[in-house]
Amino acid sequence: MSNLIEFVGRVSSFGFRVIGDGIRMPLEGSQILNHIIEAGYKSLPLVVPAGFALGTVMTLHTRNTLMTFGAGAMIPTVQALAFFVEIGPLVAGLLLAGRVGSGIGAVLANMRVTEQIDAIESLSIDSFKFLVVPRVLACVVALPLLTLFMDFAGLLGGYLAEYSSSGASFALYVGRAFADLRWANFVAPTLKTAVFGFIIGTVSSYFGYTTNMGATGVGRAATNSVVVSSLLVILADVILVKCIFFAFPENAL
Repeated sequence: MSNLIEFVGRVSSFGFRVIGDGIRMPLEGSQILNHIIEAGYKSLPLVVPAGFALGTVMTLHTRNTLMTFGAGAMIPTVQALAFFVEIGPLVAGLLLAGRVGSGIGAVLANMRVTEQIDAIESLSIDSFKFLVVPRVLACVVALPLLTLFMDFAGLLGGYLAEYSSSGASFALYVGRAFADLRWANFVAPTLKTAVFGFIIGTVSSYFGYTTNMGATGVGRAATNSVVVSSLLVILADVILVKCIFFAFPENAL
């Protein structure tokens, strides 16, 4: 228990330092942009097919059940609500933790082991602000955008699955999908992924930046980055869902 409390304290201190340096100008604009491209654009080939497949599978699984109860017209609504409110944000966060989190942990750990971070600091450059802050900010910016791509890819996959069964038109499907979707159902769950991005970037950077185990620490930093950030994303999702219900009571209906 004492080790867990100590770990939470170290990561929290690391996160507060990220926030402090993140609001202190100047920022490394070119570095942030490069990492947004790495975390966001290069993750699209993973996120979009995953969203499409989940949307297709979800429609195939729920269609028979809804048709049994005479609620076939609700298929697009169920698909949109499920994806925009919960499935899209959470799955996108977990995918980013797996792809980007491991990369951040491994790269920073390798730089620490090979003394590249020490070399940067010897040039009077703030290695934390130069290496850690841009990666965290990139995750914060990229994850909400990736979530949008996953949501609409899931909606497209659901439509194609429904079209193959009933021949419904795209306009009818989209109209029903967004008929009961309020802005609170869409904006709040998407924005909460910025918190997921902060968790993924901070935890992954922590394991990489603070490693002191030599070459063995590189692999361990990559593994710990994925495992711990994924668990914290799930935990944060539970907390943020309750916060969203409190701020937007209509979401709980």
